[in-house]
Amino acid sequence: MVQPHYRIGVDIGGTFTDLVLMDEGSGRLFSEKVLTTPEDPSEAVLSGVASLLAKAGVRAGEISNVIHGTTLVANALIERKGVKTALVTTAGFRDVLEIGRELRYDTYDLFIEMPRPLVPRELRFEVVERIGPKGEVLVPLDQGSARALAEQLRASDVEAVAVVFLHSFRNPGHETAVKRLFAEAAPRLTVCASSEVMAEIDEYERTSTTVANAYVHPIFRRYLGRLVGALRELGIAGELYLMLSDGGTVHGRTAAEFPIRLVQSGPAGGVQASTLYGRLARVDDVLCFDMGGTTAKACLVEKGRPMRTTDFEVARVYRFAKGSGLPLKLPTLDMIEIGAGGGSIARVDRLGLLQVGPESAGSSPGPACYALGGSEPTVTDADLILGYLDAGSFLGGDMALDRERAARAIEAGVARPLGLSVVEAAWGIYEIVNENMAQAATIHALERGRKVADFALVAIGGAGPVHACNLARRMGVGRVICLPGAGVASAFGLLASPVSFAFVKAQVSALDRLDLGEATAFVDELAERGRAQLTAAGVAGARMRVELSALMRYLGQGYEVEVPLTREVLLAGDRARIAEAFEAVYRELFGRSERMPAEVISWRVVVSGPEPRLELAAEAARGADAEGARRGARPVYFAESGGFIETGVFRRDRLAAGAAIEGPAIIEERESTLVLPPRTRARCDLHGSLIVDLL
Repeated sequence: MVQPHYRIGVDIGGTFTDLVLMDEGSGRLFSEKVLTTPEDPSEAVLSGVASLLAKAGVRAGEISNVIHGTTLVANALIERKGVKTALVTTAGFRDVLEIGRELRYDTYDLFIEMPRPLVPRELRFEVVERIGPKGEVLVPLDQGSARALAEQLRASDVEAVAVVFLHSFRNPGHETAVKRLFAEAAPRLTVCASSEVMAEIDEYERTSTTVANAYVHPIFRRYLGRLVGALRELGIAGELYLMLSDGGTVHGRTAAEFPIRLVQSGPAGGVQASTLYGRLARVDDVLCFDMGGTTAKACLVEKGRPMRTTDFEVARVYRFAKGSGLPLKLPTLDMIEIGAGGGSIARVDRLGLLQVGPESAGSSPGPACYALGGSEPTVTDADLILGYLDAGSFLGGDMALDRERAARAIEAGVARPLGLSVVEAAWGIYEIVNENMAQAATIHALERGRKVADFALVAIGGAGPVHACNLARRMGVGRVICLPGAGVASAFGLLASPVSFAFVKAQVSALDRLDLGEATAFVDELAERGRAQLTAAGVAGARMRVELSALMRYLGQGYEVEVPLTREVLLAGDRARIAEAFEAVYRELFGRSERMPAEVISWRVVVSGPEPRLELAAEAARGADAEGARRGARPVYFAESGGFIETGVFRRDRLAAGAAIEGPAIIEERESTLVLPPRTRARCDLHGSLIVDLL
């Protein structure tokens, strides 16, 4: 019997589905990139897996596991394609989804549009019960009315129910009872309790998160069932794991229970890959810049650890207007959408100004140059006109681009309305998308007390390396790192992530009155739940590690900071050390501390397995110097050089470690293209990364 020793990472994006196969014995990597199939994303996964196995010469039975990242959850929320969902709340709290925080994201907009709740008012129901803020039962649960409601919903076309009671994060008894009652009376219904999905304060955010989890739960469960079944038909018997928004992976069973944890699934893989290759390049502070076909995202990685948050928004009314979306309270990497992707559409607005995005051509019909039916100008069309992409070598020549279609689209949509040439219009598109991304990334860093110029930029995604050097120069960043296989880096990052799950439980208390015995019990309970999950996923107990932190703030503040702690500090009852740890984190973020009492809001426990053992093959060691990797030249547009200049084109897969290339130059690989403008120098390191210095 053949011993399985291969793993596959699969990332479904808005335009392309990326796949990476890794030979765990030799460290060799094989990649594939296929157009996403929006109607049924699993179709692209299966065709890509079959192509990847054929390319690598690997049998399906040799695959030990598949790790999957997907935008399915986010897309279902954005496009409102979840199931019909009901909400059950404490009497008097039926309208919490619409009341929200009673804040306006645009104070001066008299016609402001707020996000429409996922559950309409006629499907929001109240149950008589009340838990107090300390977990005490103020009003017992009226089980008769709850049972009658279950019967009513059983006879309806509702598929999922979210149960959110006041203060259930302190005492989940009533939610647990209602969930059990629904399971008996209406077993076909999916029921999600907020105390299981998000055991934290913030009533509005907890309700929104639990509703979103219920809304996507049935479609995600069905999708996983189809995918696992299809993989079995291909002969892959290995387990399916999925990437969470915080960069950990979980078994498919856990993912099916909490699908909302996967809302940032795919992009998290890219951050993991950027962190790993930054470490290999001996750079611990990096800005992950991930520009794909639909969007561009950024995440700061400091001291080798990605920044994290527990607050996130999805399905915004206005793409870059914070507060205009559905709030989600869940552990996630602190990523921000900073701009458009390769498929983002350029247009002239009613004021005669050139705009790029947020609408995207996606994979269907795609950019005009794909010749799949798209007719509107996109960023990819502009990159082709400027010579950054080659019509004959896109995706290694597997997908020819049509330059004439791109030119006609830009001419009709941008050049003619603005009185420009096609080249001038293409350059305008390129400049605008880069300037928008540079501003957004700079502000993102400043809001976290950081200067973006102190970080190296790691470029990933199919379009990332095309725009990275221009973007870095605008931000004052002096170094760019371009990973091997940058276009499929998110899929590779899935293979680099440990099995991990984060738990959060609220315990609101001033630090000087904190019950440390109760806190220790909370932490131990969460750690035990995590160990049980990892054991079920096949992780040996001796290889698990537990990380503890507290979410803290000064008394009366409206936001928290995460403070790393140890269980020993809790056992010792050392409040002084907890206060010191909090003030150190606070000073690092804000440059000062306050003479105010601190309070703990909640406890966070992350239980993880070992980091995957990645013995990356030294592919670069077998390559050639720059001249040996040259494949020709073509005209490429660089404004600083006055227009088109004949520019050398190099094959990345032929570059040896130590090979150096002076810009201007184009370095191509199957999944992406690195554009080196004038006054840059790139060298290939031992792991195949291109380290670009901006001179």
